[in-house]
Amino acid sequence: MRLKLILALSLFVCMTFSLAKDQSHHLARGRRRGVGPKRARKQTTITTLQQGRLPESNGQDGSIFIESYRNTKEPKPDYETTAGKSEHCVFRGITMYDKAVWSPKPCVNCLCSSGEVVCDQILCPALRCQLKFQRIGECCPICIDPVVDAPEYSGDSPVPNDLAEPYTRISESQKDRQKKDEQERIRKKDADRKQRKKQKKEEAERQRKLKEAKDAREKEEEQRRLREEEEERAAAEERKRRMEEQRKAEEDRARRLEMEQKEMMRALEEAAERAQEGLRGDEATEDAVWLRGDVFQMPPTRAAGPPLLALQEPTEPGGEDTEPGEEEPEVVEEESEMVTTLLPQGCSISDVTITCENAKLTGIPPLSIPELKSLSLQGNEITSIPAGAFNGIPNLEWIDLGKNKIVSSGIDPQAFKGLKFLSRLYMDGNLLEQIPSELPSTLQELKINENNLKEIEENSFEGLSSLVTLEMEGNLLSEGHVNSQAFKPLKELTYLRLSRNHFRTIPQGLPPSLLELYLENNLIEDISETAFNHTANINVIVLRHNKLDETSIAPLAWINHRNLESIDLSHNNFYLVPSFLPKSLVHLVLIGNQIERIPGYVFAHMEPGLEYLYLSYNKLDGDAVEPESFLGTFNTMTELCLDHNQLTSIPMGINEMTTLHFLRLNNNKIRHVSEDAICDPLNNDDSHLVALRLENNFLDPRKIPPTAFSCVRSYSSVVLKPQRIK
Repeated sequence: MRLKLILALSLFVCMTFSLAKDQSHHLARGRRRGVGPKRARKQTTITTLQQGRLPESNGQDGSIFIESYRNTKEPKPDYETTAGKSEHCVFRGITMYDKAVWSPKPCVNCLCSSGEVVCDQILCPALRCQLKFQRIGECCPICIDPVVDAPEYSGDSPVPNDLAEPYTRISESQKDRQKKDEQERIRKKDADRKQRKKQKKEEAERQRKLKEAKDAREKEEEQRRLREEEEERAAAEERKRRMEEQRKAEEDRARRLEMEQKEMMRALEEAAERAQEGLRGDEATEDAVWLRGDVFQMPPTRAAGPPLLALQEPTEPGGEDTEPGEEEPEVVEEESEMVTTLLPQGCSISDVTITCENAKLTGIPPLSIPELKSLSLQGNEITSIPAGAFNGIPNLEWIDLGKNKIVSSGIDPQAFKGLKFLSRLYMDGNLLEQIPSELPSTLQELKINENNLKEIEENSFEGLSSLVTLEMEGNLLSEGHVNSQAFKPLKELTYLRLSRNHFRTIPQGLPPSLLELYLENNLIEDISETAFNHTANINVIVLRHNKLDETSIAPLAWINHRNLESIDLSHNNFYLVPSFLPKSLVHLVLIGNQIERIPGYVFAHMEPGLEYLYLSYNKLDGDAVEPESFLGTFNTMTELCLDHNQLTSIPMGINEMTTLHFLRLNNNKIRHVSEDAICDPLNNDDSHLVALRLENNFLDPRKIPPTAFSCVRSYSSVVLKPQRIK
């Protein structure tokens, strides 16, 4: 047994020595032909493949290795070898032609041979030199000093010669082209990866912007809904209050009418008794004292007594006929003078006032009551006012013709001429297209709201030098159809309402006496420097619900006005609190705009200073208030409303307002109230805040410092609940 083992080892040593010798021989021959170490190594691999021996699989990953390398001491490589079914090879998803050579890893070469992939690890020769250098992209180092002896491979496997020829046919250009193709594929792959990464980033950015826009829209819709709900609640409360007031007024009027009717009945009974006593000695004549519906008749008293109001049908020839449906007055002829009084159906009389509201009258009723002072014909179907319509009531001081169907062509020029004491004329809700002409010079109040006025001519107000109040809301007026000289005769006009028209600019020619101007719900988008040049005494300007912004107001439009104390710019397009406000301003309303910032020193020039500032329902946030924003208001501010904004903290400067009584900060995003944010701990004056509202924020009442509200007169006036978080 030992003898057999010794023979086997001897045979193995001989074979190993023979293979090493052959390999050295072939490497030497390759160097003589001018082939470098690298080419010699490749030829060694190919020669080994072209031997008669077939490559064998390692049985694990399908790779094929040359049999002669089995005896080497190098570790087995972990690369893959794929066997194909045709002349082409598929390596890692890439199709290789037959005889193609490539290097999937450093120092590893692969060959496509008859549909099979054969890979081999390059063995570097042993170098006998002092200085070695390894080129970039190559596996083995080279000598840079003279070589003493020919290099030898470090392996023991012999290299056959009969497979070297196919390998030499692979040109260097093919290898370069394959290398370039591989580099190009890698570059394209990197470019595609970068492009996909860029697209993903852009898509993420676009999704983020869409989400932000959607959140902003939802937030704005929520704010608008809350604002509308609050406005609706306020409107409902206002309607309820007005209905209650109207009900109480109706009850009071009904009680007054009842008392007046009782008083009148008592007076009539007393007058009838006196008349009977005075006629007892006369011929027997039955005197009737009776009431029937709204018509009553009685004999006059001979004794001196209070004058009786009379409503009488005209009896002169050519007089107006009796209204249809009205009863003929009964006339009782007596030796003494008889007075006949008639009231139309649906009318009532009280002292010196006759009310015929919603009585379905189609014309001015013929009245003959010299003592009458007020006449209300509201809510009828009157279409015209003829000449002499008020001849029987020449002392009228107030006429209400609202909510009828009066047209301009139906008013006779002489209709109001005989009214020497008329001071108030209401013609709201009719169909007028022009200002009635020949109005009495004593007129002090004229209302023509909700009509079809399209033009105001130069002589429309001729002779109305005593007019104090003029209202023309809800018409079709614009600056191009209002003559600049139209208001010149109005020497005493102090109150002018032109709301709900079509004005784009402030109408020209406003009278110097004007104190209050109302232009809400128009289309005003510009205020020029000369808009208020002739109204130096104006005190109130209302411009809410227009199209103004901070750039549409000229710097000198009103800054030098010394009497302008109140401006309402609510529901416009302001993004900043406007600059160049009047020096005398006391009351500023900017509710319902898009205001994002209160610039510094915007109120600093005012004398004595702003007292009321309303900035509710805007877009003020944490950066909206600067340290100098409220400069000039510290000693005058009385009421400050900053509710329904996006404030994240208490604005700077509030703790310095020593006269502040009312502060609204509810419906914001405030999360913290510091000790000195609202009340100055160094101020020893008496408490001045009367009401403080902080509900609907993000506050935790337990984390509010105990001295934060020390300047509030009563803690019960601090509203903290509810909050948006618990």
